[in-house]
Amino acid sequence: KSGLDPGGAWHAWGMACLKAGNLTSAREKFNRCLKPPMDLNQLNHGSRLVQDVIQYLESTVKPVLITDDDYFATLRELEATLRTRSLSLEMMCEGKLQHNSYYQECLFYLHSYGTNLAIISFYMRHDCMREALLHLLNKESPSEVFIEGIFIPSYESGKLHMLENLLETIDPGLESWGVYLIAACKYLQRKNYYHILYELQQFMKDHVRAAMTCIRFFTHGAKSYTELGGKQTWLLKIKDHLKVYLQEVSRSSGRKKMAFTFRKKMSATDVSRHINTVDLQMEVTKFLHQCESSGASQMTDSSLPTLFGNNNMKMDVACKVILEGKNIEEGFGIAFRVLQDFQLEATEVYSKVAKQLVKQQKYSEIQQLLKCVNESGVAAKNDGDNIILNCLNEFKNIPAEDLDNLIQDMDSDENKIQAYMMCNKLRSAYLVSVRQEKARAVQLVQRVRQLAESAGDDVVKAICAQWL
Repeated sequence: KSGLDPGGAWHAWGMACLKAGNLTSAREKFNRCLKPPMDLNQLNHGSRLVQDVIQYLESTVKPVLITDDDYFATLRELEATLRTRSLSLEMMCEGKLQHNSYYQECLFYLHSYGTNLAIISFYMRHDCMREALLHLLNKESPSEVFIEGIFIPSYESGKLHMLENLLETIDPGLESWGVYLIAACKYLQRKNYYHILYELQQFMKDHVRAAMTCIRFFTHGAKSYTELGGKQTWLLKIKDHLKVYLQEVSRSSGRKKMAFTFRKKMSATDVSRHINTVDLQMEVTKFLHQCESSGASQMTDSSLPTLFGNNNMKMDVACKVILEGKNIEEGFGIAFRVLQDFQLEATEVYSKVAKQLVKQQKYSEIQQLLKCVNESGVAAKNDGDNIILNCLNEFKNIPAEDLDNLIQDMDSDENKIQAYMMCNKLRSAYLVSVRQEKARAVQLVQRVRQLAESAGDDVVKAICAQWL
């Protein structure tokens, strides 16, 4: 008459019937106020009213312990206690509650009015993981439901191995779980749970991704190559994963194509290249670890370069290896292989090293560097000259004698003249210029005269004018 929503009254009446143990009557009353959710895959446990019903039903199957103070427990309470006790015994024997009418009642309400997540969570609460997984597959629920309802509860309660065993029992190839497993990996990566991630990737036999996780274990948080030296087992694990992957690929190519739908694929050539990178990183690690241990190490970088980074980082590795040995020659071989294997810009690396040597005032080592570059067999004609020219931006800091030695080491006269001009050694520039072929000599001497005029060097200006 008053036009109020009768839902609340039906719900209260239904709860009263439940408490009185009249399950059939309760179903009828709840049918008038409970509605199934619009979207069964929404990430919640359904309406509050349904949750209240389930909560009550579940609380009645939990054992009630009688304490000594309960002498005045009524016969009815005692009967209820005995009933729930026998049920809990039944549950413990079976590991499940299938034979229990309250358990069946929960499932009736969940299947009629609950979400998939509510049903799955119910199974998980009662140690029915297999049923939870089969329900997930049967309803083709999205991966969020798997993560929220099954995966998180499993690893939080230390039952990840149990989950893995069940996934494998239901589908030995794991193909039907592919979407869910990849989603679980992404979730773990977002959370930075790399140890669980690595464990899961090994279970999935996803060797390429497992190798990538090992790279992270190797590089993450290391501040020095001494630290990386202690983490070399991860490099061996990377190689193992990649080798196993190669074996699997070669086995499957002989037979019918294997359906590796969710595992990361990679061509055999790429895998071999990565194995080569790992080998080279091992050599670099051993070498730099020794340098740091013997105290030869000089550079202090905020970030630690490894060969698993981009090309700039690989170039930093090459520089570090050349600079940190007892002398230039000691690390040059390894650095040269890094430059060759990754086809890096060698001159850029050598110039970087030379600039660093100027800062460290090791001028004789620049000459040793040039010797190594020339003997490497792949240096272009002007590489050595370009390295010196790149250094000369710092010429103000280089003592005159060392500067002369460096410029005299250059191969091309043109480059020597350019170097002398850069360093304002105009008299030397003039002396080399006049030795050139006539027409070119005239151009060069004119250029020297202009520079002398700008610099106010009347002596050189006069010599040039006289020659011209």
